[in-house]
Amino acid sequence: MFKTIMSKPTTNNITIKGATTIAILVALTGCQTLPSAEMKKPTSTVDSNPLTAAMPAIDRQGHIAYVEEQGSGSAKVSTLYSIRPDGSDRQLIDQITGYIYAPAWSADGQLLAYSKQAPREHPKIYIYDKSSKTRNLVVNAEGSNMSASFSPDGQYLLYSSTVGGNADIYKMRLSDGKTEQLTTLPSTEVQPSYAADGKSFVYTSDKVRAGRPRIYRYHFATGKAVPVPTNGYVASPQLSVDGQRMAYLNGRKAAVMTLATGQVVSLAETGLDEPARLSPSGNYAVYPTRFSKVSGQVGGQSLGRQKGGDLVIHSLLGNTSYAINSQNGGVVRSPIWGR
Repeated sequence: MFKTIMSKPTTNNITIKGATTIAILVALTGCQTLPSAEMKKPTSTVDSNPLTAAMPAIDRQGHIAYVEEQGSGSAKVSTLYSIRPDGSDRQLIDQITGYIYAPAWSADGQLLAYSKQAPREHPKIYIYDKSSKTRNLVVNAEGSNMSASFSPDGQYLLYSSTVGGNADIYKMRLSDGKTEQLTTLPSTEVQPSYAADGKSFVYTSDKVRAGRPRIYRYHFATGKAVPVPTNGYVASPQLSVDGQRMAYLNGRKAAVMTLATGQVVSLAETGLDEPARLSPSGNYAVYPTRFSKVSGQVGGQSLGRQKGGDLVIHSLLGNTSYAINSQNGGVVRSPIWGR
């Protein structure tokens, strides 16, 4: 049972205008085209499709949640889908005239947290239960409530909020809604993402230079944050389950870093300033593209440019990629790969 949070935690008194803050939070948020399956198509192709057959079972049997946007301004419609990595079993989870931001799976793949913003309202955080197909409002504090991340045991939720005027990171216990503010700096602290051991999380902050974000790791045992060595403009980090890789936005490119060596694999400039996100095994990455630029490598076929955006799935081991078309030719955003 989830508790909806509507109270205003004690914070500093620095004020950031709502629309500007949301814009900041969002900004810091070679392929073969694989034809999309119809909605609710049986999932039996996941194991037999040659593009996914080589994946570990934890990846190919998982689900990728993503947002598809159509229209603009007050007419923008955002739809939250989940899909299997072979393009089958596309399911509609939620839809709104407005915006849906930053979906995030729980470790067991049963719950999906995301932010939803209707016109003239602030973003609120919901949790979707895949088993019961129900949605629960869990964070409704005044301000921009964004970038939820489940603890590995599913008992807590990290998120960023401007409830006190400044963008800070909060930790909420889902059983009773008890909330703790973790950051209190006058800078922007956003996009928290739990490490798999639950002892730390990575996040984005511009505390050194306004508008020039860096990535930090916060350790619960000490309450201290240390920078993750990166270069230039970086944002929106996510750690692999084994803790060896970090997917993030590197400049304007979706990228993956091997933390022990600092080696960076730049996957693509997506046209959306969107980060990469890792599969459960950590051996694949998914990212969205604004326009398809696919030149098929299977059978020598050139598949040309498709309408709308794509989800691109890239093997970090074999350096091969394929793409899944959007459902309705819209702009694809914020994919996240869960079990």
